[in-house]
Amino acid sequence: MDYETPQFFRVMKYASEADRDVVDMVSGSPDWEPPEALREGLHTYADATPGEFQYQASVGLPELREEIAARRGVDRSQVIITNGTGEANHLAMTEGYRAMPGEEILLVDPVYPYYAGRASMIGAEASYVPVDETGHLDPDTVAEYAGAETSVIVINSPNNPLGVTYDAGTVRAVVEIAEEHDAVLVSDEVYDHFDYADRFASALSVDSPNRIVTNAVSKSMAITGWRVGYAVFPHPEGPNGQLMERARTRHMLTNVTGSRPAQTAVLHALRNPGPEYYEATRELLTDRIDAVTAALDDVGAE
Repeated sequence: MDYETPQFFRVMKYASEADRDVVDMVSGSPDWEPPEALREGLHTYADATPGEFQYQASVGLPELREEIAARRGVDRSQVIITNGTGEANHLAMTEGYRAMPGEEILLVDPVYPYYAGRASMIGAEASYVPVDETGHLDPDTVAEYAGAETSVIVINSPNNPLGVTYDAGTVRAVVEIAEEHDAVLVSDEVYDHFDYADRFASALSVDSPNRIVTNAVSKSMAITGWRVGYAVFPHPEGPNGQLMERARTRHMLTNVTGSRPAQTAVLHALRNPGPEYYEATRELLTDRIDAVTAALDDVGAE
């Protein structure tokens, strides 16, 4: 198979040339309610003093960084709040590519198209690692494609577009491949709340200076328009600590800072909603999955 052209673009070409109506299922736009605590946090912020309407620290609201660091088991100095996972991935891929030797970024195919676009924008050569017949990523295949020219490896689990979740063994193996080739693994974990296989493993479970984890509340809280994401970099005082310092600078020069109202409300929502919100969302989506798979069964899909 020719992996010079990512499968996503093959599908889009097919859809554009189809002689029938095609349902667009590309955009991940939640249509359910966000946590009530999110609205409460925003309403409370609206009554804040004028001083609280001004610039915050460029890397993000300190209390929000502290909350995320505590939840992820890292130091606050490793966390930068970004304009959604999109900026988090851009910072991670760009600084990994610029800091590490090699001119290549490895992507998993089928690929989320923005990864390929970013690789092209920063001047990297994108190579595509195919998944197996079940949609899973085989670390041995990654090892075959990785080499001296590899500077960054990007994975997304649970995966967009396939929905596959990589287990702990796969994640650890890919981190070790990145270490072997003096590359950086960028692990986009924005769908971590939507693991229906109960096998999700964060790359943060692997102690390594060669991995960056990105995430956001866009999907988990159903607020894609709020643009509150984050990246967890290697410790700035440890090996590859320059990645965080360079990302901080790029983020500041691009954005100055992020949205203080959004970050304040997200902090309130993180501290207040119980697990019942996420459980209700999971049940809602499970019902939808069942409905779609039943419809596919009815038409004989395999």
